[in-house]
Amino acid sequence: MGDRAERPRSLSDVAADLGLEPGDLVPFGPGMAKLPLSILERPRRRPGAGRLVLVSAITPTPAGEGKTTTSIGLAMALDRLGESACLALRQPSLGPTFGMKGGATGGGASRLVPAERINTHFTGDFHAVTAAHNLLASLIDNHLHHGNPLDLDPRRVLWRRVLDTNDRALRRVIVGLGGPGEGVPRETGFDITAASEIMAMLCLAEGFEDLRARLDRTLVGFTRTGAPVRAGSLHATGALLVLLRDALQPNLVQTTEGTPALVHGGPFANIAHGCSSVVATRTALQLSDWAVTEAGFGFDLGAEKFFDIKCVSAGLDTAAVVLVATVRALKLHGGKKLAELASPDPAAVERGLANLEKHIESIRAFGETPLVALNRFGADSEDEIAVVRRGCEALDAPFAVSDHFARGGEGALDLARTLVEHAEQARRPFRPLYAKRDPVPEKIRAVARTLYGADDVVFTARAERELRELVRLGYEELPVCIAKVPGSLSDDPALRGRPRGFRITVRELQIAAGAGFLVVLTGDILRMPGLPKEPRAERIDLVGDSILGVD
Repeated sequence: MGDRAERPRSLSDVAADLGLEPGDLVPFGPGMAKLPLSILERPRRRPGAGRLVLVSAITPTPAGEGKTTTSIGLAMALDRLGESACLALRQPSLGPTFGMKGGATGGGASRLVPAERINTHFTGDFHAVTAAHNLLASLIDNHLHHGNPLDLDPRRVLWRRVLDTNDRALRRVIVGLGGPGEGVPRETGFDITAASEIMAMLCLAEGFEDLRARLDRTLVGFTRTGAPVRAGSLHATGALLVLLRDALQPNLVQTTEGTPALVHGGPFANIAHGCSSVVATRTALQLSDWAVTEAGFGFDLGAEKFFDIKCVSAGLDTAAVVLVATVRALKLHGGKKLAELASPDPAAVERGLANLEKHIESIRAFGETPLVALNRFGADSEDEIAVVRRGCEALDAPFAVSDHFARGGEGALDLARTLVEHAEQARRPFRPLYAKRDPVPEKIRAVARTLYGADDVVFTARAERELRELVRLGYEELPVCIAKVPGSLSDDPALRGRPRGFRITVRELQIAAGAGFLVVLTGDILRMPGLPKEPRAERIDLVGDSILGVD
Protein backbone atom coordinates (compact mmCIF):
# COMPACT_ATOMS: atom_id res chain seq x y z
CA MET A 1 0.00 0.00 0.00
CA GLY A 2 2.81 2.41 0.83
CA ASP A 3 3.95 2.94 -2.77
CA ARG A 4 0.51 3.18 -4.34
CA ALA A 5 0.39 5.56 -7.34
CA GLU A 6 -2.67 7.27 -8.78
CA ARG A 7 -4.78 4.57 -10.33
CA PRO A 8 -8.36 3.48 -9.64
CA ARG A 9 -8.41 -0.16 -8.63
CA SER A 10 -11.16 -2.73 -8.68
CA LEU A 11 -13.50 -2.12 -5.77
CA SER A 12 -13.00 -5.70 -4.59
CA ASP A 13 -9.27 -4.97 -4.20
CA VAL A 14 -10.07 -1.79 -2.26
CA ALA A 15 -12.44 -3.80 -0.04
CA ALA A 16 -9.74 -6.41 0.50
CA ASP A 17 -7.57 -3.73 2.13
CA LEU A 18 -10.32 -3.52 4.75
CA GLY A 19 -10.51 -7.29 5.20
CA LEU A 20 -13.75 -7.59 3.23
CA GLU A 21 -14.67 -10.35 0.80
CA PRO A 22 -16.29 -9.76 -2.62
CA GLY A 23 -19.50 -11.20 -1.17
CA ASP A 24 -19.64 -8.33 1.33
CA LEU A 25 -20.16 -5.83 -1.49
CA VAL A 26 -23.57 -4.91 -2.85
CA PRO A 27 -22.66 -3.35 -6.24
CA PHE A 28 -24.39 -0.06 -7.04
CA GLY A 29 -22.87 0.92 -10.35
CA PRO A 30 -19.29 1.30 -11.62
CA GLY A 31 -16.85 1.67 -8.74
CA MET A 32 -19.57 1.95 -6.06
CA ALA A 33 -21.04 -0.53 -3.58
CA LYS A 34 -23.11 -0.72 -0.43
CA LEU A 35 -21.81 -2.50 2.67
CA PRO A 36 -24.16 -4.50 4.93
CA LEU A 37 -24.61 -3.32 8.52
CA SER A 38 -23.78 -6.86 9.68
CA ILE A 39 -20.09 -5.92 9.29
CA LEU A 40 -20.43 -4.02 12.56
CA GLU A 41 -21.36 -7.26 14.36
CA ARG A 42 -18.05 -8.90 13.47
CA PRO A 43 -14.95 -8.81 15.69
CA ARG A 44 -12.58 -5.99 14.85
CA ARG A 45 -10.17 -7.27 12.20
CA ARG A 46 -7.07 -5.50 13.52
CA PRO A 47 -5.54 -5.44 17.03
CA GLY A 48 -6.24 -2.45 19.23
CA ALA A 49 -8.81 0.27 18.63
CA GLY A 50 -9.27 2.40 15.55
CA ARG A 51 -8.28 6.05 15.86
CA LEU A 52 -10.76 8.68 14.73
CA VAL A 53 -9.36 11.85 13.12
CA LEU A 54 -11.63 14.88 12.69
CA VAL A 55 -10.83 17.40 9.95
CA SER A 56 -12.45 20.83 10.23
CA ALA A 57 -11.50 24.35 9.18
CA ILE A 58 -11.25 28.03 10.01
CA THR A 59 -14.14 30.26 8.91
CA PRO A 60 -14.21 29.65 5.14
CA THR A 61 -14.40 31.79 2.05
CA PRO A 62 -17.48 31.13 -0.16
CA ALA A 63 -15.45 28.57 -2.16
CA GLY A 64 -14.49 26.55 0.94
CA GLU A 65 -11.00 25.86 2.27
CA GLY A 66 -10.58 22.21 1.33
CA LYS A 67 -11.68 20.05 4.27
CA THR A 68 -12.66 17.21 1.95
CA THR A 69 -9.55 17.58 -0.19
CA THR A 70 -7.36 17.66 2.92
CA SER A 71 -9.13 14.62 4.41
CA ILE A 72 -8.55 12.68 1.20
CA GLY A 73 -4.92 13.75 0.90
CA LEU A 74 -4.28 12.90 4.55
CA ALA A 75 -5.80 9.42 4.24
CA MET A 76 -3.75 8.74 1.09
CA ALA A 77 -0.59 9.93 2.86
CA LEU A 78 -1.27 7.61 5.80
CA ASP A 79 -1.68 4.85 3.23
CA ARG A 80 1.73 5.73 1.74
CA LEU A 81 3.26 5.50 5.21
CA GLY A 82 2.02 1.94 5.46
CA GLU A 83 -0.80 2.77 7.86
CA SER A 84 -4.29 1.31 7.52
CA ALA A 85 -6.62 4.22 6.71
CA CYS A 86 -10.25 4.64 5.66
CA LEU A 87 -12.21 7.81 4.99
CA ALA A 88 -15.72 8.47 6.32
CA LEU A 89 -17.08 11.48 4.43
CA ARG A 90 -20.40 13.17 3.69
CA GLN A 91 -22.25 12.70 0.41
CA PRO A 92 -22.60 15.73 -1.88
CA SER A 93 -26.01 17.36 -2.25
CA LEU A 94 -27.35 18.26 -5.68
CA GLY A 95 -28.04 21.75 -4.32
CA PRO A 96 -24.42 22.99 -4.22
CA THR A 97 -23.46 20.74 -7.16
CA PHE A 98 -25.82 22.57 -9.51
CA GLY A 99 -25.72 25.80 -7.50
CA MET A 100 -22.46 27.42 -6.42
CA LYS A 101 -19.79 24.82 -5.59
CA GLY A 102 -20.02 22.24 -8.38
CA GLY A 103 -19.42 19.17 -6.21
CA ALA A 104 -17.86 17.89 -3.00
CA THR A 105 -15.51 15.04 -3.86
CA GLY A 106 -12.20 16.82 -3.29
CA GLY A 107 -10.09 18.29 -6.06
CA GLY A 108 -6.86 18.12 -8.01
CA ALA A 109 -4.86 15.02 -7.14
CA SER A 110 -6.90 14.38 -3.98
CA ARG A 111 -10.32 13.28 -5.17
CA LEU A 112 -12.87 10.54 -4.75
CA VAL A 113 -13.75 8.38 -7.73
CA PRO A 114 -16.07 8.05 -9.58
CA ALA A 115 -16.44 11.76 -8.80
CA GLU A 116 -19.15 12.62 -11.33
CA ARG A 117 -21.42 9.82 -10.10
CA ILE A 118 -20.83 10.59 -6.41
CA ASN A 119 -21.64 14.26 -7.11
CA THR A 120 -24.93 13.49 -8.85
CA HIS A 121 -27.27 10.57 -8.03
CA PHE A 122 -24.63 8.27 -6.45
CA THR A 123 -26.45 5.30 -4.86
CA GLY A 124 -29.74 7.15 -4.46
CA ASP A 125 -29.52 7.80 -0.71
CA PHE A 126 -30.58 11.44 -1.02
CA HIS A 127 -33.53 10.42 -3.17
CA ALA A 128 -34.55 7.81 -0.59
CA VAL A 129 -34.46 10.43 2.17
CA THR A 130 -36.45 12.83 -0.01
CA ALA A 131 -39.04 10.15 -0.79
CA ALA A 132 -39.40 9.07 2.84
CA HIS A 133 -39.68 12.64 4.09
CA ASN A 134 -42.31 13.56 1.51
CA LEU A 135 -44.24 10.33 2.05
CA LEU A 136 -44.68 11.36 5.67
CA ALA A 137 -45.83 14.82 4.51
CA SER A 138 -48.32 13.16 2.16
CA LEU A 139 -49.65 10.91 4.92
CA ILE A 140 -50.18 13.98 7.11
CA ASP A 141 -52.22 15.78 4.44
CA ASN A 142 -54.09 12.56 3.67
CA HIS A 143 -54.98 12.25 7.36
CA LEU A 144 -56.37 15.79 7.35
CA HIS A 145 -58.38 15.07 4.19
CA HIS A 146 -59.98 11.85 5.45
CA GLY A 147 -61.64 13.11 8.60
CA ASN A 148 -58.61 13.89 10.78
CA PRO A 149 -59.31 11.35 13.55
CA LEU A 150 -56.26 12.54 15.53
CA ASP A 151 -57.66 16.11 15.50
CA LEU A 152 -54.39 17.39 14.04
CA ASP A 153 -54.50 21.19 13.82
CA PRO A 154 -53.77 22.20 10.18
CA ARG A 155 -52.29 25.45 11.49
CA ARG A 156 -49.80 23.58 13.67
CA VAL A 157 -48.38 20.99 11.29
CA LEU A 158 -44.60 21.14 11.73
CA TRP A 159 -43.54 18.72 9.00
CA ARG A 160 -42.60 20.48 5.75
CA ARG A 161 -41.53 18.93 2.45
CA VAL A 162 -37.99 18.64 1.07
CA LEU A 163 -36.22 18.73 -2.28
CA ASP A 164 -32.54 18.19 -3.08
CA THR A 165 -32.36 21.28 -5.28
CA ASN A 166 -31.84 24.93 -4.39
CA ASP A 167 -35.22 26.57 -5.05
CA ARG A 168 -36.11 29.78 -3.20
CA ALA A 169 -39.59 29.87 -4.78
CA LEU A 170 -40.61 26.87 -2.63
CA ARG A 171 -39.66 28.28 0.78
CA ARG A 172 -43.30 29.15 1.48
CA VAL A 173 -46.20 27.53 -0.37
CA ILE A 174 -49.93 26.86 0.02
CA VAL A 175 -51.09 23.27 -0.48
CA GLY A 176 -54.58 21.82 -0.77
CA LEU A 177 -56.03 24.43 -3.13
CA GLY A 178 -58.69 23.49 -5.68
CA GLY A 179 -61.72 22.53 -3.63
CA PRO A 180 -62.80 19.76 -1.20
CA GLY A 181 -61.38 16.96 -3.35
CA GLU A 182 -57.86 18.41 -3.33
CA GLY A 183 -57.17 18.32 0.41
CA VAL A 184 -57.18 20.81 3.28
CA PRO A 185 -55.65 24.21 2.36
CA ARG A 186 -52.78 25.20 4.61
CA GLU A 187 -49.45 27.01 4.54
CA THR A 188 -46.25 24.96 4.44
CA GLY A 189 -42.98 25.01 2.52
CA PHE A 190 -39.89 23.15 1.37
CA ASP A 191 -36.44 22.72 2.92
CA ILE A 192 -33.44 21.24 1.11
CA THR A 193 -33.02 17.49 1.66
CA ALA A 194 -29.73 18.04 3.50
CA ALA A 195 -31.78 19.81 6.20
CA SER A 196 -34.35 17.01 6.46
CA GLU A 197 -34.80 15.56 9.90
CA ILE A 198 -34.87 12.14 8.26
CA MET A 199 -31.38 12.84 6.90
CA ALA A 200 -30.26 13.60 10.46
CA MET A 201 -31.94 10.43 11.74
CA LEU A 202 -30.26 8.35 9.04
CA CYS A 203 -26.87 9.79 9.99
CA LEU A 204 -27.26 9.39 13.75
CA ALA A 205 -28.98 5.99 13.81
CA GLU A 206 -26.99 3.02 15.12
CA GLY A 207 -29.01 0.54 13.02
CA PHE A 208 -32.47 -0.30 11.74
CA GLU A 209 -34.15 -0.63 15.13
CA ASP A 210 -32.69 2.66 16.30
CA LEU A 211 -33.90 4.27 13.08
CA ARG A 212 -37.35 2.77 13.62
CA ALA A 213 -37.51 4.26 17.13
CA ARG A 214 -36.40 7.66 15.84
CA LEU A 215 -39.03 7.66 13.09
CA ASP A 216 -41.74 6.59 15.55
CA ARG A 217 -41.06 9.50 17.91
CA THR A 218 -40.77 12.17 15.20
CA LEU A 219 -42.93 15.17 16.13
CA VAL A 220 -45.06 16.21 13.13
CA GLY A 221 -47.55 18.62 14.70
CA PHE A 222 -50.06 19.32 17.45
CA THR A 223 -53.75 18.70 18.02
CA ARG A 224 -56.18 21.55 18.49
CA THR A 225 -55.76 21.15 22.25
CA GLY A 226 -51.94 21.30 22.03
CA ALA A 227 -51.13 17.60 22.38
CA PRO A 228 -48.14 16.36 20.32
CA VAL A 229 -48.73 14.18 17.26
CA ARG A 230 -45.93 11.84 16.23
CA ALA A 231 -45.21 9.88 13.08
CA GLY A 232 -45.91 6.62 14.88
CA SER A 233 -49.54 7.72 15.42
CA LEU A 234 -49.92 7.99 11.64
CA HIS A 235 -48.66 4.39 11.18
CA ALA A 236 -45.97 5.77 8.89
CA THR A 237 -42.83 4.14 10.28
CA GLY A 238 -42.89 0.82 8.42
CA ALA A 239 -43.23 2.42 5.00
CA LEU A 240 -40.51 4.96 5.76
CA LEU A 241 -38.14 2.18 6.82
CA VAL A 242 -38.77 0.35 3.57
CA LEU A 243 -37.75 3.44 1.60
CA LEU A 244 -34.65 3.88 3.78
CA ARG A 245 -33.56 0.22 3.83
CA ASP A 246 -30.68 0.56 1.37
CA ALA A 247 -29.92 4.16 2.29
CA LEU A 248 -28.88 3.20 5.84
CA GLN A 249 -26.07 1.02 4.45
CA PRO A 250 -22.77 2.92 3.96
CA ASN A 251 -21.30 3.40 0.47
CA LEU A 252 -17.79 2.23 -0.43
CA VAL A 253 -15.75 4.05 -3.09
CA GLN A 254 -12.05 4.95 -3.35
CA THR A 255 -9.69 7.88 -3.75
CA THR A 256 -7.57 8.64 -6.81
CA GLU A 257 -4.84 6.54 -5.18
CA GLY A 258 -7.08 3.64 -4.24
CA THR A 259 -7.54 4.40 -0.53
CA PRO A 260 -10.93 3.14 0.78
CA ALA A 261 -13.61 5.76 1.38
CA LEU A 262 -17.04 5.39 2.97
CA VAL A 263 -19.23 8.23 1.68
CA HIS A 264 -22.54 8.27 3.50
CA GLY A 265 -25.08 10.85 4.65
CA GLY A 266 -25.05 14.54 3.85
CA PRO A 267 -26.51 17.01 6.38
CA PHE A 268 -25.27 20.57 5.88
CA ALA A 269 -23.39 22.06 8.85
CA ASN A 270 -24.92 25.56 8.64
CA ILE A 271 -28.53 24.30 8.81
CA ALA A 272 -28.15 20.74 10.19
CA HIS A 273 -25.52 18.79 12.14
CA GLY A 274 -22.93 18.56 9.35
CA CYS A 275 -21.47 15.07 9.84
CA SER A 276 -21.41 11.81 7.89
CA SER A 277 -23.23 8.82 9.34
CA VAL A 278 -22.49 7.05 12.60
CA VAL A 279 -22.62 3.66 10.84
CA ALA A 280 -19.99 4.78 8.30
CA THR A 281 -17.75 6.14 11.07
CA ARG A 282 -18.10 2.94 13.10
CA THR A 283 -17.44 0.82 10.01
CA ALA A 284 -14.27 2.77 9.21
CA LEU A 285 -13.09 2.36 12.81
CA GLN A 286 -13.94 -1.34 12.69
CA LEU A 287 -11.99 -2.02 9.50
CA SER A 288 -8.95 0.28 9.73
CA ASP A 289 -6.49 1.82 12.18
CA TRP A 290 -7.18 5.41 11.09
CA ALA A 291 -10.70 6.64 10.32
CA VAL A 292 -10.49 10.12 8.80
CA THR A 293 -13.72 12.12 8.83
CA GLU A 294 -14.72 15.77 8.38
CA ALA A 295 -17.20 18.27 9.75
CA GLY A 296 -17.83 21.63 8.13
CA PHE A 297 -18.13 24.47 7.39
CA GLY A 298 -15.83 26.01 10.01
CA PHE A 299 -15.11 24.41 13.38
CA ASP A 300 -17.78 26.60 14.99
CA LEU A 301 -20.50 24.87 12.96
CA GLY A 302 -19.86 21.27 11.92
CA ALA A 303 -17.17 20.32 14.43
CA GLU A 304 -19.12 21.68 17.41
CA LYS A 305 -22.07 19.52 16.40
CA PHE A 306 -19.75 16.59 15.70
CA PHE A 307 -18.68 16.66 19.36
CA ASP A 308 -21.80 17.88 21.17
CA ILE A 309 -24.32 15.86 19.11
CA LYS A 310 -22.69 12.99 17.21
CA CYS A 311 -19.94 11.99 19.65
CA VAL A 312 -22.15 12.37 22.72
CA SER A 313 -24.98 10.39 21.07
CA ALA A 314 -22.81 7.58 19.66
CA GLY A 315 -20.10 7.43 22.32
CA LEU A 316 -17.33 8.38 19.87
CA ASP A 317 -14.10 10.24 20.57
CA THR A 318 -11.24 11.58 18.49
CA ALA A 319 -7.54 10.81 18.51
CA ALA A 320 -6.73 14.11 16.80
CA VAL A 321 -8.35 17.24 15.36
CA VAL A 322 -6.94 18.72 12.14
CA LEU A 323 -7.81 22.37 11.51
CA VAL A 324 -7.53 23.35 7.85
CA ALA A 325 -6.38 26.90 7.12
CA THR A 326 -5.60 28.63 3.85
CA VAL A 327 -3.66 31.78 3.06
CA ARG A 328 -6.60 33.12 1.03
CA ALA A 329 -9.08 32.72 3.91
CA LEU A 330 -6.69 34.43 6.32
CA LYS A 331 -6.33 37.32 3.88
CA LEU A 332 -10.12 37.61 3.67
CA HIS A 333 -10.30 37.74 7.48
CA GLY A 334 -7.46 40.24 7.39
CA GLY A 335 -9.56 42.74 5.45
CA LYS A 336 -8.93 41.84 1.79
CA LYS A 337 -11.82 41.62 -0.65
CA LEU A 338 -12.64 38.41 -2.53
CA ALA A 339 -11.28 39.85 -5.79
CA GLU A 340 -7.97 40.66 -4.09
CA LEU A 341 -7.16 37.27 -2.56
CA ALA A 342 -4.80 36.17 -5.37
CA SER A 343 -2.37 39.02 -4.65
CA PRO A 344 0.38 38.31 -2.07
CA ASP A 345 -0.10 40.25 1.17
CA PRO A 346 1.67 38.89 4.27
CA ALA A 347 0.33 41.78 6.35
CA ALA A 348 -3.27 40.76 5.59
CA VAL A 349 -2.42 37.17 6.52
CA GLU A 350 -1.03 38.47 9.82
CA ARG A 351 -4.23 40.38 10.53
CA GLY A 352 -6.32 37.31 9.64
CA LEU A 353 -4.56 35.10 12.19
CA ALA A 354 -7.11 36.26 14.77
CA ASN A 355 -9.67 33.94 13.13
CA LEU A 356 -7.26 31.01 13.28
CA GLU A 357 -6.48 31.80 16.91
CA LYS A 358 -10.19 31.75 17.81
CA HIS A 359 -10.69 28.31 16.25
CA ILE A 360 -7.63 26.95 18.06
CA GLU A 361 -9.11 28.25 21.33
CA SER A 362 -12.41 26.58 20.43
CA ILE A 363 -10.78 23.19 19.81
CA ARG A 364 -8.99 23.46 23.16
CA ALA A 365 -12.34 24.25 24.83
CA PHE A 366 -13.27 20.63 24.08
CA GLY A 367 -10.05 19.43 25.71
CA GLU A 368 -8.50 18.68 22.31
CA THR A 369 -5.14 19.82 20.92
CA PRO A 370 -5.38 21.07 17.32
CA LEU A 371 -3.05 20.27 14.45
CA VAL A 372 -3.11 23.08 11.87
CA ALA A 373 -2.88 21.98 8.23
CA LEU A 374 -2.15 24.76 5.76
CA ASN A 375 -3.85 23.71 2.51
CA ARG A 376 -1.39 25.16 0.04
CA PHE A 377 -2.54 26.95 -3.11
CA GLY A 378 -0.33 27.73 -6.09
CA ALA A 379 -0.51 31.50 -5.50
CA ASP A 380 0.64 31.27 -1.86
CA SER A 381 3.97 33.01 -1.29
CA GLU A 382 6.67 31.70 1.04
CA ASP A 383 6.40 34.90 3.09
CA GLU A 384 2.68 34.34 3.61
CA ILE A 385 3.22 30.72 4.62
CA ALA A 386 5.94 31.80 7.03
CA VAL A 387 3.46 34.16 8.72
CA VAL A 388 1.07 31.26 9.38
CA ARG A 389 3.89 29.03 10.62
CA ARG A 390 5.07 31.67 13.09
CA GLY A 391 1.49 32.27 14.22
CA CYS A 392 1.02 28.58 15.01
CA GLU A 393 4.34 28.45 16.84
CA ALA A 394 3.26 31.39 18.96
CA LEU A 395 0.02 29.56 19.75
CA ASP A 396 1.90 26.31 20.50
CA ALA A 397 -0.10 24.48 17.82
CA PRO A 398 1.51 21.73 15.68
CA PHE A 399 1.68 22.88 12.05
CA ALA A 400 2.22 21.29 8.64
CA VAL A 401 2.01 22.57 5.07
CA SER A 402 0.08 20.18 2.83
CA ASP A 403 0.34 20.20 -0.97
CA HIS A 404 -2.12 17.37 -1.55
CA PHE A 405 -4.16 19.23 -4.19
CA ALA A 406 -1.18 19.28 -6.55
CA ARG A 407 0.67 16.14 -5.41
CA GLY A 408 -1.91 13.83 -3.82
CA GLY A 409 -0.82 11.63 -0.93
CA GLU A 410 2.84 12.48 -1.47
CA GLY A 411 2.07 16.15 -0.87
CA ALA A 412 0.45 15.36 2.49
CA LEU A 413 3.24 13.17 3.93
CA ASP A 414 4.46 15.87 6.33
CA LEU A 415 0.89 16.34 7.55
CA ALA A 416 0.45 12.57 8.03
CA ARG A 417 3.72 12.23 9.95
CA THR A 418 2.80 15.18 12.17
CA LEU A 419 -0.62 13.64 12.76
CA VAL A 420 0.77 10.26 13.82
CA GLU A 421 3.15 11.94 16.26
CA HIS A 422 0.49 14.35 17.51
CA ALA A 423 -2.19 11.68 18.00
CA GLU A 424 0.14 9.54 20.08
CA GLN A 425 0.90 12.46 22.41
CA ALA A 426 -2.43 14.24 22.62
CA ARG A 427 -5.14 11.57 22.93
CA ARG A 428 -7.56 12.19 25.79
CA PRO A 429 -11.36 12.24 26.21
CA PHE A 430 -13.10 15.33 24.86
CA ARG A 431 -15.26 17.60 27.03
CA PRO A 432 -18.73 18.58 25.75
CA LEU A 433 -19.49 22.29 25.93
CA TYR A 434 -22.58 21.75 28.05
CA ALA A 435 -24.35 19.14 30.14
CA LYS A 436 -27.53 17.33 29.11
CA ARG A 437 -29.55 18.86 31.96
CA ASP A 438 -28.42 22.45 31.41
CA PRO A 439 -31.33 24.77 30.53
CA VAL A 440 -31.70 25.23 26.78
CA PRO A 441 -30.82 28.96 26.83
CA GLU A 442 -27.58 28.12 28.69
CA LYS A 443 -26.69 25.43 26.13
CA ILE A 444 -27.09 27.98 23.36
CA ARG A 445 -25.10 30.57 25.32
CA ALA A 446 -22.31 28.05 25.96
CA VAL A 447 -21.87 27.54 22.21
CA ALA A 448 -22.32 31.21 21.32
CA ARG A 449 -19.88 32.53 23.91
CA THR A 450 -17.26 29.78 23.74
CA LEU A 451 -17.25 28.94 20.01
CA TYR A 452 -18.45 32.18 18.38
CA GLY A 453 -17.06 34.70 20.88
CA ALA A 454 -20.48 36.35 21.36
CA ASP A 455 -21.25 38.54 24.36
CA ASP A 456 -24.73 37.08 24.77
CA VAL A 457 -27.76 35.54 23.06
CA VAL A 458 -31.03 37.37 22.38
CA PHE A 459 -34.30 35.48 21.89
CA THR A 460 -37.14 36.83 19.73
CA ALA A 461 -40.68 36.72 21.10
CA ARG A 462 -41.38 33.71 18.88
CA ALA A 463 -38.30 31.88 20.17
CA GLU A 464 -39.35 32.61 23.76
CA ARG A 465 -42.78 31.05 23.09
CA GLU A 466 -41.19 28.02 21.47
CA LEU A 467 -38.79 27.68 24.37
CA ARG A 468 -41.69 27.49 26.82
CA GLU A 469 -43.42 24.95 24.57
CA LEU A 470 -40.45 22.58 24.34
CA VAL A 471 -40.03 22.72 28.13
CA ARG A 472 -43.75 21.89 28.53
CA LEU A 473 -43.31 18.89 26.23
CA GLY A 474 -40.22 17.61 28.06
CA TYR A 475 -37.60 18.17 25.37
CA GLU A 476 -35.30 20.47 27.35
CA GLU A 477 -32.58 17.81 27.78
CA LEU A 478 -31.91 17.51 24.03
CA PRO A 479 -28.68 19.00 22.62
CA VAL A 480 -28.85 22.11 20.44
CA CYS A 481 -28.12 22.18 16.70
CA ILE A 482 -27.50 25.84 15.87
CA ALA A 483 -28.19 26.98 12.31
CA LYS A 484 -25.97 29.97 11.51
CA VAL A 485 -24.28 31.64 8.56
CA PRO A 486 -21.01 29.85 7.68
CA GLY A 487 -18.94 32.86 6.60
CA SER A 488 -18.65 34.52 10.00
CA LEU A 489 -18.24 33.53 13.62
CA SER A 490 -21.25 35.78 14.26
CA ASP A 491 -24.73 35.56 12.73
CA ASP A 492 -23.87 38.49 10.44
CA PRO A 493 -22.03 37.34 7.28
CA ALA A 494 -20.39 40.76 6.91
CA LEU A 495 -18.37 40.36 10.13
CA ARG A 496 -15.08 38.69 9.16
CA GLY A 497 -12.03 37.83 11.21
CA ARG A 498 -12.66 37.52 14.94
CA PRO A 499 -15.71 39.67 15.67
CA ARG A 500 -16.14 41.07 19.15
CA GLY A 501 -18.91 42.88 20.97
CA PHE A 502 -21.80 41.13 19.19
CA ARG A 503 -24.86 39.15 20.23
CA ILE A 504 -26.46 36.14 18.54
CA THR A 505 -30.18 36.46 17.77
CA VAL A 506 -32.21 33.27 18.11
CA ARG A 507 -35.13 33.64 15.73
CA GLU A 508 -36.82 30.28 16.06
CA LEU A 509 -36.58 26.92 17.89
CA GLN A 510 -37.65 23.65 16.30
CA ILE A 511 -38.00 20.24 17.96
CA ALA A 512 -36.31 17.45 15.99
CA ALA A 513 -37.40 14.64 18.30
CA GLY A 514 -36.47 11.85 15.91
CA ALA A 515 -33.00 13.22 15.29
CA GLY A 516 -32.66 13.88 18.99
CA PHE A 517 -31.79 17.58 19.01
CA LEU A 518 -33.29 21.07 18.99
CA VAL A 519 -32.78 23.16 15.86
CA VAL A 520 -31.88 26.75 16.75
CA LEU A 521 -32.33 29.17 13.84
CA THR A 522 -30.27 32.34 14.19
CA GLY A 523 -30.12 35.59 12.25
CA ASP A 524 -31.43 35.32 8.70
CA ILE A 525 -30.37 31.70 8.05
CA LEU A 526 -32.62 29.77 5.63
CA ARG A 527 -33.13 26.01 5.29
CA MET A 528 -33.83 26.19 1.55
CA PRO A 529 -31.00 27.91 -0.35
CA GLY A 530 -31.52 29.76 -3.62
CA LEU A 531 -29.46 29.50 -6.79
CA PRO A 532 -26.81 32.16 -7.49
CA LYS A 533 -27.11 34.52 -10.45
CA GLU A 534 -24.99 32.18 -12.57
CA PRO A 535 -25.56 28.66 -11.19
CA ARG A 536 -23.16 25.85 -12.01
CA ALA A 537 -26.08 24.08 -13.69
CA GLU A 538 -25.59 26.40 -16.68
CA ARG A 539 -22.11 24.95 -17.24
CA ILE A 540 -22.81 21.24 -16.66
CA ASP A 541 -23.32 18.98 -19.66
CA LEU A 542 -23.35 15.36 -20.80
CA VAL A 543 -20.93 14.68 -23.67
CA GLY A 544 -21.10 11.10 -24.81
CA ASP A 545 -21.03 9.15 -21.56
CA SER A 546 -19.03 11.81 -19.68
CA ILE A 547 -20.44 14.40 -17.31
CA LEU A 548 -18.62 17.71 -17.67
CA GLY A 549 -18.58 20.59 -15.21
CA VAL A 550 -19.12 18.56 -12.03
CA ASP A 551 -15.97 18.62 -9.90
